[in-house]
Amino acid sequence: MTMDALLFYFLVYSLFGWLLENGYSYLTEGVFAKDGFLKGPYKPMYGVAPLLLLLLGTGRSPFVVGLLCLIIPTVVEYVSGYLLNRVFHKQWWNYSENRVQLHGHICLKFSLYWAVLSFVFLRYIHPSIEGIYATMASVWAMVSPVFLLLFLVDLIWTYQVRRRAIKSDLIEQ
Repeated sequence: MTMDALLFYFLVYSLFGWLLENGYSYLTEGVFAKDGFLKGPYKPMYGVAPLLLLLLGTGRSPFVVGLLCLIIPTVVEYVSGYLLNRVFHKQWWNYSENRVQLHGHICLKFSLYWAVLSFVFLRYIHPSIEGIYATMASVWAMVSPVFLLLFLVDLIWTYQVRRRAIKSDLIEQ
């Protein structure tokens, strides 16, 4: 997989993650808005987990792929939750009320959801996205720096805004 392809998949799946979480928020709370780490329409953990699945799961037995579909998203979710909490002193999701959970960052129920979603992703979604990328790879090679720049600007801007908010909260206390 080329760097251009990896960037394309990362951004597409990060956008899909944003749509998935906001859609879930709409279905459960009636609002198509869920606070995320980034200000823009990206959920990076949804970009990272699929890339790891593609890189580590390709060519493996169905049993190993099934295990990876359970383990990779769960580990990515835990590490993401831990780091976000550590750096920004905020917990964007909290599974503490669920049975079989760890520090509120992961729980068995959602790990099983991620496993099913990951299997569906590998079997049905990614082949279509791969086909889309194949038809536009030459165009993507030209425009990808713009999309990467937009993502990085969002990342830096969000980081600065959130760190300022932490400092402001500390001053008020």
